[in-house]
Amino acid sequence: MTEDIYIFKYSLQSNNTMIEDINKALEVLNEGGTILYPTDTIWGIGCDATNETAVKKVYKIKKRTDSKSMLVLVDDLKMIKDYVKAIPDTIPKILERGNKPLTIIYPGARNLASSLISSDGSIGIRIVNDEFCVRLISEFKRPVVSTSANISGYPSPGNFNDIDAEIFKNVDYIVRWRQDDNAQNKPSGIIKIGKNGEVEVIRK
Repeated sequence: MTEDIYIFKYSLQSNNTMIEDINKALEVLNEGGTILYPTDTIWGIGCDATNETAVKKVYKIKKRTDSKSMLVLVDDLKMIKDYVKAIPDTIPKILERGNKPLTIIYPGARNLASSLISSDGSIGIRIVNDEFCVRLISEFKRPVVSTSANISGYPSPGNFNDIDAEIFKNVDYIVRWRQDDNAQNKPSGIIKIGKNGEVEVIRK
């Protein structure tokens, strides 16, 4: 019985931490700030994907040229429709077959910060399954940038403990949720959809 009470209290405390993190992250995102947060893959640096000034802050934190586009996260397929001109009919089936996080590069990006969009007009988008990300994006009601939490040219962090101290100093909010998760997580798979619906595998 004592063990059951401990587990219940731990779960309740963890849930409260998530809720507090989401509320604070929403506040920062709405003010055009940047967050360091866990995703369904690796830890990422994020901001409002529709806010050009906020996106430029992320590029500055990573010391990355804005000629290299960054991907965005959404909570469902419906949200994607607002940010690309068309979704090929094959996409739902591709997503259903996937057994790991998958980023899809779509042609015809729109309604996003211009520096996020590649020179060919495409944008990488991933539908997240992670509980924290789903709840955050669902409440934010806009896509959130997700780029690996590392200085450009350095390895992506497998978990929170691998993140460079310089990143900590420059983001506006550091999410506490899952900081103690020591699993070595990996980036998502990536495919690119051509203008005629053809599929190119970028990263398995």
